[in-house]
Amino acid sequence: YHERESGLDTGTVMGHEFIGEVVEKGKDVRLLKKGEMVASPFTTNCGKCYFCDIGLTARCINGQLYGWVESGMGLQGTQAEYVRVPYADSTLVSIPEDLSPNHVLLSGDILSTGYFCADMAEINPGGLYVVIGCGPVGIMTIMSAFEQGALHIIAIDSVPARLEMANRLGAIAVPLHENPVLNVLEKTHGTGAEAVMEAVGSPVAQDLALKLVRPGGIISTVGVHTSDMFTFTPADAYNMNLTYRTGRCSARYYMDILLPKLEDWPFDLDMIISHELPLSEGPMAYEMFDRKEENSMKILLNPGLPG
Repeated sequence: YHERESGLDTGTVMGHEFIGEVVEKGKDVRLLKKGEMVASPFTTNCGKCYFCDIGLTARCINGQLYGWVESGMGLQGTQAEYVRVPYADSTLVSIPEDLSPNHVLLSGDILSTGYFCADMAEINPGGLYVVIGCGPVGIMTIMSAFEQGALHIIAIDSVPARLEMANRLGAIAVPLHENPVLNVLEKTHGTGAEAVMEAVGSPVAQDLALKLVRPGGIISTVGVHTSDMFTFTPADAYNMNLTYRTGRCSARYYMDILLPKLEDWPFDLDMIISHELPLSEGPMAYEMFDRKEENSMKILLNPGLPG
């Protein structure tokens, strides 16, 4: 959206995860049929390389990120009436008839990313956990951490509506300006959180995570950081016996884990979908989300809705 900051070619089609109908297929596609409803993660995956074999589909040597084109190279995005999908057999997932298509759509990015974030945090029932950032991914992280067994989660953000949503899920909502470090230390008798799940991607969030985590704890980061330096030093990490985990979510791998869970998912996934708009209103949707207007969370763009 912020084109000058990202370096994308002008005219790059935005968007990555999607659901849709197969309308044509290439000669090498064997598993999919025309008319089939499918969902896609935010990257394509060949299904045959070493990284696909070990479940690290985010690092498929043949995969591409939808919606990223630089100097004419890359793969166009999915916020369009038609989408080209390389490696369709290993990238796309058929949508089970008993599942909500919108819920399967979420598994292609923010739900899988939240689940990955909680997975890296090594949840155990006895610990206190912190989620920094209650945007779409942060809310999915809270759901996933509870689903994986967490009993006590503190959620930190600066937007009241997002904190209220975290509170409805069962987390303890702490506004950023109300000294979350003191709050966590009081609740853990000065020890700190077992793990901090950071879903923002800013130096402020990274610095806060270090202040909140206990010695020997885990910082699990899915926020996309673009700064050149960490806010803490290798010596800081050494002195705290810190485990720092980060990386792009292997969404295709996690979709296979999540789809069987969706039928009995313990939380209302529809709460994250704040708007569904025609594709023609995409520019307005981006502006709305960028400014955090109308309590916007996850905005669906539907080419089938009249503009």
